[in-house]
Amino acid sequence: MDNLTIKEIALRAGVSKSTVSRVISGKGYSSSGARDKILQLIEELQYKPNAVARAMVSQRTHNIGVLIYRRHHPIASHPFYGKILDAILMTAASLNYSVFVTTDHEMSLRSADYMMEKRVDGLILISRLQQNVIDYITKFRVPYVMVNGSTEVDGVIHIVNQDEEGGRMVAEHLTNARHSRIFVIAGPQTHRSHNLRLKGFINYMAQIGIPVPSFSVKYASTSTFGEGYELMSSHWEQFREGGYTSIFATNDMIALGAMKFLLEQSIRIPDQIAVVGFDDIDFAAMFSPSLTTIRVDTEEMGTQATILLDKLIRQEQNIENPKQLMPKLIFRQSTK
Repeated sequence: MDNLTIKEIALRAGVSKSTVSRVISGKGYSSSGARDKILQLIEELQYKPNAVARAMVSQRTHNIGVLIYRRHHPIASHPFYGKILDAILMTAASLNYSVFVTTDHEMSLRSADYMMEKRVDGLILISRLQQNVIDYITKFRVPYVMVNGSTEVDGVIHIVNQDEEGGRMVAEHLTNARHSRIFVIAGPQTHRSHNLRLKGFINYMAQIGIPVPSFSVKYASTSTFGEGYELMSSHWEQFREGGYTSIFATNDMIALGAMKFLLEQSIRIPDQIAVVGFDDIDFAAMFSPSLTTIRVDTEEMGTQATILLDKLIRQEQNIENPKQLMPKLIFRQSTK
């Protein structure tokens, strides 16, 4: 009976298709006699309405879309985005949603179009987002939440880390350990997180009277392990001559790349050079020496985003925009 349709149930029950649809959806009026007869037929014939039929009846597909901005691969296995995505998938399953995932290095209308074609009930937008995409999604009246990104559109729910506070925590940690010559490797400044982490760090240093000179900050074009290694390698002479005693990298992958280069130069970490990263990816604890870092609760980001999107889809009233997640310093072997 896999190909049994609403029409066939209606014929057997002697009722209209709309009556069958109302019984299946639980919405609208149907007489108790008709309802009992339809439910008995559904049970006897083991009828399970498919996704398309449910969508036609309820105007919901129970699909949600995830759009991830990422200029460089990998995506699903990325130690930061992967954990957010895992949390979304697990939470969505518990709420009976299927998930479509797509990535776009420009977060363009093409990726938004893909989601509209899938008739998603809502969207989770991760990282950077262009205004024309927001306008396009808004036109379709599809609810969405943003993770680790921001927009000027009023009323949009954002789930973000307090990155500026995290940068301040790094500066406080290093200066408390009596470091004043700090070499900074900052990830792409077009990205909200890298920009705020650097801002928080520099502002705190200025406040305590140890301003960070511009030549002590190097900008990575990507936030990758290889970029951290190459930047450390290409500025090694400047680093040695500058008398730096510590490094702050605005994410863990950059920090670990820099550490690998230092270890190849027989630099003792943290005795000669201390290193601090940001994110607390799994590799930070696995590396030797393990990396002191700022923890970002990526799992909570993904979980909150999915729960809040479900509330938007169900049109709950008075949904609170969540507060920014508080970062936490994780002290490990790379600093004293």
